[in-house]
Amino acid sequence: MFEWSEEQLMIRDAVRQFVQAEIAPKREELEHGDLPPYDILRKLFATFGMDAMARERFKHQIEREKRVAAGEEATPTTKARRGGGDPNSIAMTMLPIIEICRHSPGMVTAMGVSMGLTSAAIMSKGTIAQKERWALDLLTLDKVGAWAITEPGSGSDAFGSMRSSARRDGEEYLLNGSKTFITNGPHADTIVFICKLDEGNPMEDRKILSFVLDRGMPGLEQSKPLRKMGMHSSPTGELFLTDVRVGRDRLIGETEDVASGGRAGAKDTFSMERSGVAAMALGIIERCLELSVQYAKDRVQFGKPIGEFQLIQDKLARMEVARLNVQNLVFRFIEMSAAGAPLSLAEASAMKLYAARAATEVAMEAVQLHGGNGYMAEYQVEQLARDAKVLQIYAGTDEIQITHIAKDLLRR
Repeated sequence: MFEWSEEQLMIRDAVRQFVQAEIAPKREELEHGDLPPYDILRKLFATFGMDAMARERFKHQIEREKRVAAGEEATPTTKARRGGGDPNSIAMTMLPIIEICRHSPGMVTAMGVSMGLTSAAIMSKGTIAQKERWALDLLTLDKVGAWAITEPGSGSDAFGSMRSSARRDGEEYLLNGSKTFITNGPHADTIVFICKLDEGNPMEDRKILSFVLDRGMPGLEQSKPLRKMGMHSSPTGELFLTDVRVGRDRLIGETEDVASGGRAGAKDTFSMERSGVAAMALGIIERCLELSVQYAKDRVQFGKPIGEFQLIQDKLARMEVARLNVQNLVFRFIEMSAAGAPLSLAEASAMKLYAARAATEVAMEAVQLHGGNGYMAEYQVEQLARDAKVLQIYAGTDEIQITHIAKDLLRR
């Protein structure tokens, strides 16, 4: 795959029209007016039938899992579970990300954490009952989800420095701890809370468990949205748990011995999140380049358009190189997914590292090209530069990505 197909371009153009009509006019409210993004995203889902498709896929998967559980069908092999797929269908999951990120990257973060990370945590390790209870509403965005792993004292060292705990109390658990920088935290209806099992053993030896919580549970407090540098259309908050009592039915997998443990499940989720960052980066790069080319044609200095100066041409050329490279990473991801060949953690890390750096560099160069105007909120490149920076921080910092890549190389 080296370019979008005609069918994919039709999908792209339809999504672009929706974005221009429903998101672009509300950019000011999303950025500075505290407008939550969820109703707009639900309208997107309904407009393109994404909610109906999610329900249909969910129905088929649950029916198959029930047949396997009843012994009516063999357990699929790992390769069969990975499956493959229609590139157009896979592209449909990427194109809305790219198009929305041209105007409001934060909305993609809010959407991805809810229907992606939170639902994936339940769908990958949960029981059939748990999937039916929580996952479908997340996949259709009927409910908002949050995936809570980061704590005030644990960022890159998510597991080693984790202090949130689950303590057995008879047949139930008492959950305690706090989480921060939680996307959708202020508005989440469903929360996957990741913590350590407190058995009185050394902290580093404790099991990692994941529980599903609902808004309004006694002892659960969700903060108001935090103020931050960028991604204003993605509400971010803190969670505080004080003796939140839960039954085993809320423990993902309903066992403390989920295959490979909570660490493996969280790492799988990170891998999925990191590959999505490339699509986000592509949207930011495309829009910055588009705005910069137009500005270079329109802005006149020293008697001629600034696009005639070689230093400006150098900036535009480098932006285009970055666009091509990141687009090729997205194409590669689509092809691999269609072939049923998931990215390894190291590959996902490499994809995220390059794309995040490229988006940040392009956005900052777009600001520079716009000069003083680029520093003003009236010009969109100011917002995109703020939004791009977090791609180098969340889902694992650049430094963590480098560690994953290098360790993989050294193991060969």
